Formats: sequence, structure tokens, C-alpha cells
Amino acid sequence: MSITVRKEQPGDAAAIAALTTAAFAEKDYSFGNEAEIIDRLRESGDLTISLVAVNMDDAVIGHIAFSPVTISDGTQGWYGLGPMSVIPLNQRIGIGSMLVEAGLEELRRIGAKGCAVLGSRDFYSRFGFVHDPQLRFAGAPPEFFQRRVFEGEAPRGDVRFAAALY
Repeated sequence: MSITVRKEQPGDAAAIAALTTAAFAEKDYSFGNEAEIIDRLRESGDLTISLVAVNMDDAVIGHIAFSPVTISDGTQGWYGLGPMSVIPLNQRIGIGSMLVEAGLEELRRIGAKGCAVLGSRDFYSRFGFVHDPQLRFAGAPPEFFQRRVFEGEAPRGDVRFAAALY
């Protein structure tokens, strides 16, 4: 299967919403509002990076979003990863990994200092994410909240994602 990762383009929003809804439909950790979160991030201007994976027919089969976060210690230049989704038929074949790698590369390109994610340690640790008890996200099991530093010191404190995520 030939897969390409590219920036979201006008006209991709409906496909992103459909695949996000399908990808999270059966997940016990889903609130069922992930597609709405992406739309709110887009509308609020907080969707800093939005990448899609497309197949050889240019159908959108995966998506990843990055938006700014605030950290209580005042650290600037950090972003949150998520939501990320891959159409169920194509999960577990490397599309999510392609999206994460491309997204982290784009974050570094724009000068980000680091990235935080709430997700599986088994999955995100392969991209350099680690759990850091000095960096917290309220309301989530601490072991699932992870960070990756690109530049500077690791921040300490409480993380708040863009308002659109709440």
C-alpha cells in the first residue's frame, strides 16, 4: 500500500471527521467527541499542525493534530499531540507511526521546544516520549501522560491543552 503524509488541505475536514469518529468508536478511553475537538481547534486557530495520511487514491486514511499547550511554570513553545486517528481497516500497519514521525519533524521545523501526549506508553515511547512525574495533566492516569523535549530543560508543572479540547 502506497501511503503519503501531507498537510491538511481545504476539503479534507469532512474526511478527517469521518475517520476520527470511526477510529475512536469502539475505544473505552474515547469520549466520542474527538472529531468535534479537531473542528474546534481548527475554528479557534489552535490547530497548529494538521497532517493526513492518504492512500494511492488520495483518500484520507489517517490524521494527526498538534496544538499549543500552556505549562504552569511558564515554559513556552510546547505543543500537545492529539487527537490522532487511523481508519480502523488500516490500523496496526504503521500509519500512526508515520503520522507521529512526520508531526514531530514538523514541530521541530517550526521551533517547538517540546511535545506532550496522553496515550499508550508502549506506542509513544518508541518516539522518545517518557513519563515525567514533574509534568502533570489533571484528570488522567499519570502513567499515560508523557513528554518529549526537543530543546531546553524539561518543564515542570501542570499542563493545559488548548481550550478547544475541553
